[in-house]
Amino acid sequence: MGLLDRVSRVVRANLNTLVSSAEDPEKILEQTVIDMQEDLVQLRQAVAQAIAAQKRLEQQFNQNQTQSTEWENRARLALQKGDDNLAREALNRKKTYAKTAVALKTQVDQSKTQATTLKQQMSALESKISEAKTKKEMLTARARAAKATEQINRAIGSVDTTSALSAFDRMEDKVLQMEAQSQAVAELAGDQLESQFAALESGSDVDDELLRLKAELSGGGALPAASAATGALPPADTPADTVKPAALDPELEELRTKLDQG
Repeated sequence: MGLLDRVSRVVRANLNTLVSSAEDPEKILEQTVIDMQEDLVQLRQAVAQAIAAQKRLEQQFNQNQTQSTEWENRARLALQKGDDNLAREALNRKKTYAKTAVALKTQVDQSKTQATTLKQQMSALESKISEAKTKKEMLTARARAAKATEQINRAIGSVDTTSALSAFDRMEDKVLQMEAQSQAVAELAGDQLESQFAALESGSDVDDELLRLKAELSGGGALPAASAATGALPPADTPADTVKPAALDPELEELRTKLDQG
């Protein structure tokens, strides 16, 4: 293999690669349909020309047929008049027109065949164009979907999923920590309330006990139930006999009875 052949092959290979990479399916399909429509226009023009030529040939054929018949009638008329020479000349004219008509008849048949073939080709091309348009739309939609999928895959590939997932994990840990802290604060607040109420309850018991002892030392006996419940002493000017004996402390009553007997 010569050097020029090798260089030519390399150049053609590079050109093919360049062209293949530059081909856009949507644009190529659109241009293909445009080219087919242009071919259809030219084919329609050819069919129109073939039909027009056929019509002209048929007219010429009919004219020559008419002339042939007319000169034959003139030959008959000359014979009837006894003019053989004139009849012979009319037959020669008739023969010329008849030969021309035969030749035109062949051309007319060929023109009809050609026009019929062109019509069939035009009909086939119209069907192919209709099919090509449908296929173009389908392939264009598939090409666009493939491009969109490729862009999405590239976008997904460029995203650092590990970093994103680790960020979610960190935020989840933080939320859990915040929830735990909120729960701890709620529990501490509940403990403080319990402690405060417990202190109030224990303080009330001590105060009641203190009032009771004061009443015993002062000789006033036990406090009325209402005073003990509210934690207040009875008024100072309250007579001692106004306190009902049933409300006195039993031990104090016993001591007072022994003193009276002594």
